[in-house]
Amino acid sequence: MHALATRLWPIPRSLAGPAFRESLDIIEAEHGPIERHRWDSGEQVLDWTVPPEWHIREAWVKGPDGQTVLDMRDCNLHVVGYSEPVHAEMDLDVLQERLWSLPDQPDAIPYRTSYYNRSWGFCLTDSQRRSLVPGRYEVHIDAELRDGQMELGEITIPGRSDQEVMISTYLCHPSMANNELSGPMVVAQLADLIRAREPEPWFTYRLLFVPETIGAIAYLARFGRRLKERLAAGYVVTCIGDPGRFHYKPSRRGGTLADRAALHVIRHSEDPSTVIDFYPAMSDERQYCSPGFDLPVGSLMRTPYGRFPEYHTSLDDLDLMTADALAGSLRMYHRLIETLEAARTYRVTVAEGEPQLGRRGLYAATGGATVGAHAKLDMMFLLNFCDGGPDLLTASERIDRPIWELQATVERLLEHDLLRPVT
Repeated sequence: MHALATRLWPIPRSLAGPAFRESLDIIEAEHGPIERHRWDSGEQVLDWTVPPEWHIREAWVKGPDGQTVLDMRDCNLHVVGYSEPVHAEMDLDVLQERLWSLPDQPDAIPYRTSYYNRSWGFCLTDSQRRSLVPGRYEVHIDAELRDGQMELGEITIPGRSDQEVMISTYLCHPSMANNELSGPMVVAQLADLIRAREPEPWFTYRLLFVPETIGAIAYLARFGRRLKERLAAGYVVTCIGDPGRFHYKPSRRGGTLADRAALHVIRHSEDPSTVIDFYPAMSDERQYCSPGFDLPVGSLMRTPYGRFPEYHTSLDDLDLMTADALAGSLRMYHRLIETLEAARTYRVTVAEGEPQLGRRGLYAATGGATVGAHAKLDMMFLLNFCDGGPDLLTASERIDRPIWELQATVERLLEHDLLRPVT
């Protein structure tokens, strides 16, 4: 995952254009086919309009002595995203109105965009900005805002049911690692694990690589009705590559299968975690949970957006996002998938009373024996609790056991025809 992120790092991604497509192509070459959905520039999607493609070729600033003082070849955050083309000379005091820096983080280049307002600008460290000398500066941005198409990628993994689980991440920021690349890396690897699962999954999985905000809105405009009918659980994957503690942001409505599964996983994990309240800001969970949809979508992340000092700056680099943290996050999401898959509803096949386990070879031959007591208690609890009402996730919470540790007992009871799934 970290190696693939390193390949994607220098690409100047944005909402729409060749850099986004190139990034999807690289992930597809590594992880298999990705279906593309496309929307034309200017197309209305709910209350929003699809922006034009941004084609950026070069951007630089030369000082009074003719020396280059800023160049996006050194860091593609130097140019404001979606800057329109410009080639002009101006005094420093005029140029200052087009510059962005962070006085409280003098060595960080900020990330700034102008998606929906025609403008241009440059970002630089505050140390660089303070070193600029008075005089005439030459600025050049070779870019084009061109009608074309915005696209997103979708991996669909069919299951035995038409009920769906959606895993959504975004792929539209330039060189930032934890905020940008960690999500797509974990989601792409997670897709491989779901494809390889045996038996085939119960749910149908849809894994999305979208341009943030506008991509989620466009997907809802086209596929929102299906999601309202079929979505059982969904998650937005972002900020998942730093070594910080896990945080879970529940869905807007709360208490959904997505929320119950995530809370179960972090409760039974050895990794420290925090649950935060839903609030309608920051990433795409606010779109999926917006009025009119209110889908069961939460977000399991590490240090949340805006809560680490490197956020939306050049300091969010490939050192901040570690291979170990990515691996731990993948394990958490894989366990989350296995929890969703196990959260079926079962009914005991003996209509009345407690089933006799001994004649089925499921009970110790000598009464009172403590060998295998844990497994025996699990069996007796499940046979008492699984009456076609609450699902296995509820049962595992009642017995205070991880659902994945109960799965083997469920399989034994199914083999002996003592449990049957409720369709």
